[in-house]
Amino acid sequence: MNTPSVAKPVIIRTAVPEDIATILQFIRELAEFERLADLAQGTPEQLHTALFGPRPYCEVLIAELDGQAEGFALFFHNFSTFLAQPGLYLEDLFVRERARGHGLGLKLMQRLAATAVARGCGRFEWSVLDWNEASIKFYRSLGAVAMEEWTVQRLSGEALLKLADAQS
Repeated sequence: MNTPSVAKPVIIRTAVPEDIATILQFIRELAEFERLADLAQGTPEQLHTALFGPRPYCEVLIAELDGQAEGFALFFHNFSTFLAQPGLYLEDLFVRERARGHGLGLKLMQRLAATAVARGCGRFEWSVLDWNEASIKFYRSLGAVAMEEWTVQRLSGEALLKLADAQS
């Protein structure tokens, strides 16, 4: 006798301070997946301050499957001078491998898009590693387009400190 397959309930919720350990674990798992584990150095205190301190710098959505946290999205606002509107920037999106294929990534992206629209954002952007073909295919299926003429530039560590010191 075949039992009909029942879709597991997916819930997307806003992170709360009690989620800090879970979010840090997601960040470590994402860093491992991206082959950047040595760069994931954030502490619970740093993350708590960034999310829930006097001036929050970012927000997190948690994706639950069947009552278990299985994914997250960390995002923040930027600003488009050309549009004169805020934008929503997705820093990280991650769903554990065991939970993929159940719509968590799609539900997270839908919630982020709805948040961007509700907050008057003119765009919703993110970066993806060029070798992550599965994610690129997923993003294209949502209607995303590559910004081929743009490259990401970054200052960090010593270079950041050196430039900051040069202003004195």
